[in-house]
Amino acid sequence: MYKIPLSELKEKIIVSGKISASDLEKRIKEKINDLSGLISEEGAVHIISNELGIVLVQETHNNLKIKEMYAGMRSVSTVGKVIRKFDVREFSKGESTGRVGSLVLGDETGTIRVVFWNDQVSLLSQVKEDDVLIVKEGYVKENNNGRELHLGERSSMEVNPQGISISVAQKSASFKRKKIEELQPGDDNAEILGTVIQVYDPRFFEVHPETGRKIQPGEAIATPAYSYVLNVVVDDGTGNIRCVFWKNQTNKLLGKSGEEILKMKESPGLFEDLKTDLLGEQFKLMGRVQKNEMFDRLEFNIQIVEKASAAEELARLQKLR
Repeated sequence: MYKIPLSELKEKIIVSGKISASDLEKRIKEKINDLSGLISEEGAVHIISNELGIVLVQETHNNLKIKEMYAGMRSVSTVGKVIRKFDVREFSKGESTGRVGSLVLGDETGTIRVVFWNDQVSLLSQVKEDDVLIVKEGYVKENNNGRELHLGERSSMEVNPQGISISVAQKSASFKRKKIEELQPGDDNAEILGTVIQVYDPRFFEVHPETGRKIQPGEAIATPAYSYVLNVVVDDGTGNIRCVFWKNQTNKLLGKSGEEILKMKESPGLFEDLKTDLLGEQFKLMGRVQKNEMFDRLEFNIQIVEKASAAEELARLQKLR
Protein backbone atom coordinates (compact mmCIF):
# COMPACT_ATOMS: atom_id res chain seq x y z
CA MET A 1 0.00 0.00 0.00
CA TYR A 2 1.30 3.42 -0.92
CA LYS A 3 1.64 6.00 1.82
CA ILE A 4 -0.86 8.68 0.82
CA PRO A 5 -1.53 11.51 3.30
CA LEU A 6 -4.96 11.18 4.90
CA SER A 7 -6.04 14.64 3.74
CA GLU A 8 -5.27 13.68 0.12
CA LEU A 9 -7.13 10.37 0.46
CA LYS A 10 -10.25 12.20 1.59
CA GLU A 11 -9.85 14.82 -1.15
CA LYS A 12 -9.66 12.14 -3.86
CA ILE A 13 -12.85 10.51 -2.60
CA ILE A 14 -14.79 13.78 -2.32
CA VAL A 15 -13.64 14.98 -5.77
CA SER A 16 -15.07 11.78 -7.28
CA GLY A 17 -18.55 13.14 -6.49
CA LYS A 18 -19.70 9.80 -5.08
CA ILE A 19 -19.98 11.06 -1.52
CA SER A 20 -20.05 14.43 0.25
CA ALA A 21 -17.45 15.54 2.78
CA SER A 22 -19.91 15.32 5.69
CA ASP A 23 -21.15 11.87 4.65
CA LEU A 24 -17.58 10.67 4.27
CA GLU A 25 -16.69 11.70 7.83
CA LYS A 26 -19.83 9.98 9.11
CA ARG A 27 -19.05 6.81 7.18
CA ILE A 28 -15.44 6.75 8.45
CA LYS A 29 -16.65 6.82 12.07
CA GLU A 30 -19.19 4.08 11.35
CA LYS A 31 -16.54 1.91 9.71
CA ILE A 32 -14.17 2.27 12.68
CA ASN A 33 -17.00 1.42 15.10
CA ASP A 34 -18.09 -1.58 12.99
CA LEU A 35 -14.57 -2.97 13.22
CA SER A 36 -14.33 -2.29 16.97
CA GLY A 37 -11.64 0.33 16.55
CA LEU A 38 -9.21 -2.19 15.09
CA ILE A 39 -8.43 0.00 12.07
CA SER A 40 -7.12 3.52 11.79
CA GLU A 41 -8.94 6.39 10.12
CA GLU A 42 -6.62 5.96 7.16
CA GLY A 43 -7.50 2.27 6.92
CA ALA A 44 -11.21 3.08 7.03
CA VAL A 45 -10.79 5.57 4.16
CA HIS A 46 -9.06 2.91 2.03
CA ILE A 47 -11.92 0.47 2.65
CA ILE A 48 -14.52 3.09 1.79
CA SER A 49 -12.72 4.01 -1.45
CA ASN A 50 -12.73 0.34 -2.49
CA GLU A 51 -16.44 0.03 -1.67
CA LEU A 52 -17.18 3.10 -3.78
CA GLY A 53 -15.02 1.86 -6.64
CA ILE A 54 -12.68 4.85 -6.50
CA VAL A 55 -9.15 4.41 -7.86
CA LEU A 56 -6.77 6.32 -5.58
CA VAL A 57 -3.57 5.77 -7.56
CA GLN A 58 -2.92 5.45 -11.28
CA GLU A 59 -2.13 1.98 -12.57
CA THR A 60 0.78 3.35 -14.59
CA HIS A 61 3.62 5.29 -12.99
CA ASN A 62 4.70 6.92 -16.25
CA ASN A 63 4.58 10.71 -16.61
CA LEU A 64 3.26 11.30 -13.11
CA LYS A 65 2.75 14.80 -11.78
CA ILE A 66 4.74 15.42 -8.60
CA LYS A 67 1.59 15.57 -6.48
CA GLU A 68 0.68 12.08 -7.75
CA MET A 69 3.84 10.43 -6.33
CA TYR A 70 3.62 8.50 -3.08
CA ALA A 71 6.12 6.62 -0.93
CA GLY A 72 6.36 3.00 -2.04
CA MET A 73 5.98 3.63 -5.76
CA ARG A 74 8.55 2.08 -8.08
CA SER A 75 9.40 2.54 -11.76
CA VAL A 76 8.24 6.16 -11.57
CA SER A 77 8.77 8.61 -14.43
CA THR A 78 8.13 12.35 -14.22
CA VAL A 79 9.12 15.68 -15.75
CA GLY A 80 9.78 18.97 -14.00
CA LYS A 81 11.99 22.03 -13.70
CA VAL A 82 15.15 22.03 -11.58
CA ILE A 83 14.40 24.50 -8.77
CA ARG A 84 17.51 23.93 -6.66
CA LYS A 85 20.70 21.93 -7.07
CA PHE A 86 22.72 20.96 -4.00
CA ASP A 87 26.37 20.04 -3.51
CA VAL A 88 27.47 16.42 -3.61
CA ARG A 89 28.36 15.01 -0.19
CA GLU A 90 30.53 12.09 0.77
CA PHE A 91 29.52 9.75 3.58
CA SER A 92 30.90 6.71 5.35
CA LYS A 93 29.03 3.68 6.61
CA GLY A 94 31.24 1.30 8.50
CA GLU A 95 34.30 0.68 6.34
CA SER A 96 32.64 1.71 3.08
CA THR A 97 32.22 5.20 1.67
CA GLY A 98 29.77 6.64 -0.80
CA ARG A 99 28.50 9.81 -2.41
CA VAL A 100 25.07 11.39 -2.52
CA GLY A 101 23.72 14.42 -4.35
CA SER A 102 20.28 15.90 -4.80
CA LEU A 103 18.17 18.54 -6.46
CA VAL A 104 14.63 19.86 -6.07
CA LEU A 105 12.34 19.23 -9.04
CA GLY A 106 9.11 21.19 -9.43
CA ASP A 107 6.01 21.32 -11.60
CA GLU A 108 2.65 23.07 -11.31
CA THR A 109 1.51 20.61 -8.62
CA GLY A 110 4.43 20.75 -6.17
CA THR A 111 8.09 19.98 -5.56
CA ILE A 112 10.07 16.86 -4.67
CA ARG A 113 13.68 16.14 -3.79
CA VAL A 114 15.43 13.89 -6.33
CA VAL A 115 18.32 11.91 -4.82
CA PHE A 116 21.34 10.53 -6.70
CA TRP A 117 23.54 7.81 -5.15
CA ASN A 118 27.16 6.84 -5.87
CA ASP A 119 27.63 6.23 -9.64
CA GLN A 120 24.43 8.13 -10.40
CA VAL A 121 25.94 11.27 -8.83
CA SER A 122 27.94 11.90 -12.02
CA LEU A 123 24.64 12.66 -13.79
CA LEU A 124 24.30 15.83 -11.71
CA SER A 125 27.17 17.46 -13.61
CA GLN A 126 24.86 17.57 -16.66
CA VAL A 127 22.18 19.56 -14.83
CA LYS A 128 21.82 23.20 -13.78
CA GLU A 129 19.05 25.16 -12.13
CA ASP A 130 16.07 26.02 -14.41
CA ASP A 131 16.74 23.02 -16.68
CA VAL A 132 13.77 20.84 -17.62
CA LEU A 133 14.44 17.29 -16.50
CA ILE A 134 12.79 13.96 -17.31
CA VAL A 135 13.48 11.29 -14.68
CA LYS A 136 12.71 7.67 -15.63
CA GLU A 137 12.44 4.50 -13.55
CA GLY A 138 12.92 6.11 -10.13
CA TYR A 139 11.44 4.97 -6.84
CA VAL A 140 9.72 7.04 -4.15
CA LYS A 141 10.69 6.87 -0.47
CA GLU A 142 9.48 8.62 2.64
CA ASN A 143 11.99 10.73 4.57
CA ASN A 144 11.04 12.77 7.65
CA ASN A 145 7.36 12.73 6.62
CA GLY A 146 8.25 13.96 3.15
CA ARG A 147 8.67 12.25 -0.21
CA GLU A 148 11.88 11.75 -2.15
CA LEU A 149 12.40 10.38 -5.67
CA HIS A 150 15.52 8.20 -5.74
CA LEU A 151 17.48 7.05 -8.77
CA GLY A 152 18.37 3.36 -8.86
CA GLU A 153 20.46 1.17 -11.15
CA ARG A 154 17.84 1.18 -13.92
CA SER A 155 17.07 4.89 -13.65
CA SER A 156 17.93 7.42 -16.31
CA MET A 157 17.25 11.05 -17.10
CA GLU A 158 17.01 13.46 -20.02
CA VAL A 159 17.94 17.14 -19.78
CA ASN A 160 16.01 19.82 -21.68
CA PRO A 161 14.15 17.49 -24.08
CA GLN A 162 12.85 19.14 -27.23
CA GLY A 163 9.20 20.15 -27.25
CA ILE A 164 8.76 20.03 -23.47
CA SER A 165 8.56 23.07 -21.21
CA ILE A 166 7.45 23.64 -17.63
CA SER A 167 5.79 27.04 -17.42
CA VAL A 168 4.75 26.94 -13.78
CA ALA A 169 6.76 25.48 -10.93
CA GLN A 170 6.69 26.12 -7.22
CA LYS A 171 9.85 27.97 -6.36
CA SER A 172 10.83 26.41 -3.06
CA ALA A 173 10.70 23.17 -1.18
CA SER A 174 8.70 22.97 2.01
CA PHE A 175 11.02 24.33 4.71
CA LYS A 176 9.74 24.74 8.26
CA ARG A 177 10.88 27.80 10.24
CA LYS A 178 12.37 26.86 13.61
CA LYS A 179 14.21 28.55 16.43
CA ILE A 180 17.76 27.36 16.88
CA GLU A 181 16.92 25.99 20.33
CA GLU A 182 14.28 23.77 18.66
CA LEU A 183 16.64 22.11 16.18
CA GLN A 184 17.16 18.36 16.55
CA PRO A 185 19.52 15.89 14.81
CA GLY A 186 17.93 14.64 11.62
CA ASP A 187 15.73 17.71 11.07
CA ASP A 188 15.40 17.97 7.31
CA ASN A 189 14.03 21.00 5.43
CA ALA A 190 14.54 23.22 8.48
CA GLU A 191 14.73 27.00 8.17
CA ILE A 192 16.26 29.49 10.59
CA LEU A 193 16.65 33.26 10.64
CA GLY A 194 19.81 34.36 12.39
CA THR A 195 22.69 36.79 12.70
CA VAL A 196 26.29 35.92 11.87
CA ILE A 197 28.41 36.16 15.02
CA GLN A 198 31.55 34.25 13.98
CA VAL A 199 33.20 33.42 10.65
CA TYR A 200 35.99 30.91 10.08
CA ASP A 201 38.43 30.97 7.18
CA PRO A 202 37.40 28.80 4.22
CA ARG A 203 38.97 25.35 4.04
CA PHE A 204 40.19 24.24 0.61
CA PHE A 205 40.58 20.61 -0.46
CA GLU A 206 41.54 18.71 -3.60
CA VAL A 207 38.84 17.20 -5.81
CA HIS A 208 38.79 15.21 -9.03
CA PRO A 209 38.75 17.75 -11.91
CA GLU A 210 35.96 15.93 -13.81
CA THR A 211 33.68 14.43 -11.18
CA GLY A 212 34.24 16.83 -8.28
CA ARG A 213 34.84 13.87 -5.96
CA LYS A 214 37.07 14.60 -2.97
CA ILE A 215 40.51 13.09 -3.44
CA GLN A 216 41.38 10.64 -0.69
CA PRO A 217 44.78 10.55 1.10
CA GLY A 218 47.32 8.64 -0.98
CA GLU A 219 45.26 8.93 -4.17
CA ALA A 220 47.40 10.22 -7.05
CA ILE A 221 45.78 12.76 -9.40
CA ALA A 222 48.05 14.54 -11.89
CA THR A 223 46.24 17.88 -11.89
CA PRO A 224 43.63 18.11 -9.13
CA ALA A 225 41.00 20.82 -8.90
CA TYR A 226 39.96 22.50 -5.65
CA SER A 227 36.72 22.94 -3.78
CA TYR A 228 36.02 24.54 -0.41
CA VAL A 229 33.80 24.69 2.64
CA LEU A 230 33.04 27.61 4.96
CA ASN A 231 31.89 27.45 8.59
CA VAL A 232 29.86 30.29 10.13
CA VAL A 233 28.22 30.56 13.56
CA VAL A 234 24.71 32.03 13.54
CA ASP A 235 22.65 33.22 16.53
CA ASP A 236 18.90 33.92 16.71
CA GLY A 237 18.49 34.91 20.36
CA THR A 238 17.46 31.40 21.47
CA GLY A 239 20.86 29.85 20.78
CA ASN A 240 23.59 29.56 18.20
CA ILE A 241 24.70 26.87 15.76
CA ARG A 242 27.63 26.23 13.45
CA CYS A 243 26.46 26.41 9.83
CA VAL A 244 28.35 24.54 7.11
CA PHE A 245 28.38 26.12 3.65
CA TRP A 246 29.73 23.96 0.82
CA LYS A 247 30.91 25.39 -2.49
CA ASN A 248 27.68 26.63 -4.12
CA GLN A 249 26.26 27.96 -0.86
CA THR A 250 29.57 29.68 0.00
CA ASN A 251 29.42 31.46 -3.36
CA LYS A 252 25.91 32.73 -2.61
CA LEU A 253 26.72 33.71 0.98
CA LEU A 254 29.75 35.74 -0.06
CA GLY A 255 28.35 36.96 -3.39
CA LYS A 256 31.52 35.80 -5.12
CA SER A 257 32.29 33.47 -8.02
CA GLY A 258 34.23 30.25 -7.58
CA GLU A 259 37.23 31.78 -9.31
CA GLU A 260 37.25 34.74 -6.91
CA ILE A 261 37.07 32.49 -3.86
CA LEU A 262 39.82 30.18 -5.10
CA LYS A 263 42.16 33.21 -5.24
CA MET A 264 41.85 33.33 -1.45
CA LYS A 265 43.60 29.96 -1.24
CA GLU A 266 46.88 31.61 -2.22
CA SER A 267 46.06 35.02 -0.72
CA PRO A 268 44.16 34.47 2.58
CA GLY A 269 44.20 38.19 3.28
CA LEU A 270 41.58 38.68 0.56
CA PHE A 271 39.05 37.04 2.86
CA GLU A 272 39.53 39.42 5.80
CA ASP A 273 37.28 42.20 4.48
CA LEU A 274 34.59 39.70 3.54
CA LYS A 275 34.74 38.19 7.02
CA THR A 276 34.29 41.61 8.62
CA ASP A 277 31.36 42.45 6.32
CA LEU A 278 29.57 39.21 7.24
CA LEU A 279 29.63 39.81 10.99
CA GLY A 280 26.29 41.16 12.17
CA GLU A 281 24.51 40.37 8.90
CA GLN A 282 21.20 38.53 9.08
CA PHE A 283 20.36 35.60 6.80
CA LYS A 284 17.55 33.13 6.18
CA LEU A 285 19.15 29.69 6.02
CA MET A 286 17.58 26.41 4.94
CA GLY A 287 19.03 22.93 5.21
CA ARG A 288 19.36 19.85 7.40
CA VAL A 289 20.60 19.38 10.96
CA GLN A 290 23.28 16.79 11.73
CA LYS A 291 25.11 15.71 14.86
CA ASN A 292 28.89 16.02 14.70
CA GLU A 293 29.85 13.08 16.87
CA MET A 294 33.53 14.03 17.02
CA PHE A 295 32.81 17.40 18.62
CA ASP A 296 29.46 16.43 20.20
CA ARG A 297 27.56 19.35 18.66
CA LEU A 298 24.78 20.06 16.21
CA GLU A 299 25.68 21.48 12.81
CA PHE A 300 23.41 22.97 10.17
CA ASN A 301 24.29 21.87 6.62
CA ILE A 302 23.08 24.70 4.40
CA GLN A 303 21.20 24.02 1.18
CA ILE A 304 19.72 27.46 0.50
CA VAL A 305 20.98 30.84 1.69
CA GLU A 306 19.09 34.12 1.32
CA LYS A 307 19.72 37.58 2.72
CA ALA A 308 17.05 38.37 5.32
CA SER A 309 14.25 40.63 4.08
CA ALA A 310 12.64 42.94 6.65
CA ALA A 311 9.50 43.27 4.51
CA GLU A 312 9.19 39.52 4.10
CA GLU A 313 9.62 38.88 7.82
CA LEU A 314 7.05 41.55 8.70
CA ALA A 315 4.55 39.99 6.29
CA ARG A 316 5.24 36.58 7.81
CA LEU A 317 4.60 37.85 11.36
CA GLN A 318 1.37 39.53 10.31
CA LYS A 319 0.21 36.30 8.69
CA LEU A 320 0.84 34.38 11.92
CA ARG A 321 -1.31 36.77 13.97
